[in-house]
Amino acid sequence: MLEHQHQFKLQRMAITLNVSRSGYYIWRKTDKEPGSRTQRRLIIDKQVKEAFDKSKQRDGARRIQKELEDNGERVNVKTISASMKRQGLVAKAAKKFKVTTDSKHSMPIAPNLLKQDFTATAANQKWAGDITYLWTSEGWLYLAVVIDLYSRSVIGWSMQKTMTADLVSDALTMALFRCGRPKGVIVHSDRGSQYCSKQYRNLIESHQLQQSMSRKGNCWGNACVESFFHSLKVEAIQYEPIMTRKEMRQAVFEYIEVDYNKTRRHSALGYLSPENYELRNSA
Repeated sequence: MLEHQHQFKLQRMAITLNVSRSGYYIWRKTDKEPGSRTQRRLIIDKQVKEAFDKSKQRDGARRIQKELEDNGERVNVKTISASMKRQGLVAKAAKKFKVTTDSKHSMPIAPNLLKQDFTATAANQKWAGDITYLWTSEGWLYLAVVIDLYSRSVIGWSMQKTMTADLVSDALTMALFRCGRPKGVIVHSDRGSQYCSKQYRNLIESHQLQQSMSRKGNCWGNACVESFFHSLKVEAIQYEPIMTRKEMRQAVFEYIEVDYNKTRRHSALGYLSPENYELRNSA
């Protein structure tokens, strides 16, 4: 690196050689083999960088701490934060995204059975659904999801070019088949026309579910699904080149079925993924 510092950027060489810039600076400063404290810092830097890359640059210090802990390495979160700062590792940042549904209609409204209580003691007690829109090079693509509030797992989802009753009905149908068609589940949503449609209400009734809707104008009435949409857009879409509809479908599929449900650590679950949370609590 010293020999080629005038030809290549230091950051690029550090990435290529899988070393930290901080270690290089320490070596330049001391001009000798690093001491035990410095060696420990270099080891932590490498572990932090590997965990950060494994998360596709999504995880901050606390999630990285849990990842290292699961691998038998106990490191203080402040130490990890300092390591990330030294290495210029910044988790993908947040932007505000607006969710849209049409609640100006005269269709029947269900009571609010959830009442902002997003806790559940077992699977298939409370489900929450919502719709968001995703921009592609070919126009809008709408995504509807159903989340089990027990494990925060996405159990049903659907994507279409238009925001119709079919969109939310397909997502709920996937959830029902995936979870063995349970009965008595509270299925919560906002007051959007898709959720008030006869098609969706018939699906609820035919499977003996309990429909629930947020109060009018309550932006926190479906916070868990809003949080999922936020994570999806920040972690899987925001920093990517604009996609076609086909590419967007693939990106959403991979995020839900490969990353979010199986490996992404959730703070509300003690930094376990939804899948691992269910496995741990079913043992």
